[in-house]
Amino acid sequence: MLHAQRKEAIIQELKLKEVVSIQDLVDKTGASESTIRRDLNDLESENFIKRVHGGASLSRQKIYEPTIAEKEAANQPEKYKIAEWAASLVKEKESIFLDAGTTTLALIPFLENKQVTVVTNGITHVPLLLQYNIRTYVTGGLAKPGTAALAGEKAASSLKEFRFDTAFVGINGIHPYYGYSTPDPDEALVKNAAISYSTRSVVIADHSKIYDVSFANVGKLSEAQIVTSSYANKDQLRKIQQETRVKVVDI
Repeated sequence: MLHAQRKEAIIQELKLKEVVSIQDLVDKTGASESTIRRDLNDLESENFIKRVHGGASLSRQKIYEPTIAEKEAANQPEKYKIAEWAASLVKEKESIFLDAGTTTLALIPFLENKQVTVVTNGITHVPLLLQYNIRTYVTGGLAKPGTAALAGEKAASSLKEFRFDTAFVGINGIHPYYGYSTPDPDEALVKNAAISYSTRSVVIADHSKIYDVSFANVGKLSEAQIVTSSYANKDQLRKIQQETRVKVVDI
C-alpha cells in the first residue's frame, strides 16, 4: 500500500471507530509498526489526528467540548491516579479553588480530613464536597448544561473575593506554543481568574489533553504546574517541560 493510500486508510478507520490502536492499523494496512508510527506522526503534524497512548484519535474542532457523560467515560483510572497525587500537594487548612471537571471531581475524596476550605464552580462537585464534610463556597455565574460548570463574567468576578493557596484547574488543551486552552471563553475567564488569585496553580489533566489546542486561551504554560500521567507522549512532554514543571504520574 502506498504512503498516501495508508494515510487515507488510517483516516477512514478513525472515522469509523474514533480511536484506533497501532496494532489495529498494522492489521488493517499490512504495514510495519514503525511505518504506522511515522504515518501517525505525519498526520498529527498536518492536524488530521491526535496521538494517544498506543494509537490515535481524530482531531476535533477546537470549539468542541465533551459533555460530562463523555468525560466520565474517558480515562477514569488515569484521572483517579492523577487526582490522588495532586491531592498530596494539599496541606491542612489550605484554601483551594476546585475547577469544574471530572478530574477535579476525582480529587475530592482525597481531601477528606484535611480541614480545607474549597471554592468551586463545579455544580456536580457540591454534593460530593458536602458528603465529605468539606467547607464549601460556590461561585455565581451562568450554569452550563453540558459541563455543569458555572461560567462567565459573574463567575470570574465572584472569585475576586477570595485568595487561594492552591487552584486546581481542569483544561482541554496543553501546548508548548499555545499554552492552556478550553473550548468556551466563558469558562476560560473563570480558569484565568482562579490562576490569578492563587499562590500555586496546578493544572490536572489526563494524557489526551497534551498537545491539544482548544478555542479559548486560558494562559501561558508557565502560569501553572502540570500533573498528568505516564500515558502522555514523552517527546511532547519534553517540550512542555521546557516551559513549566510537570509531574508525570505512573499508571
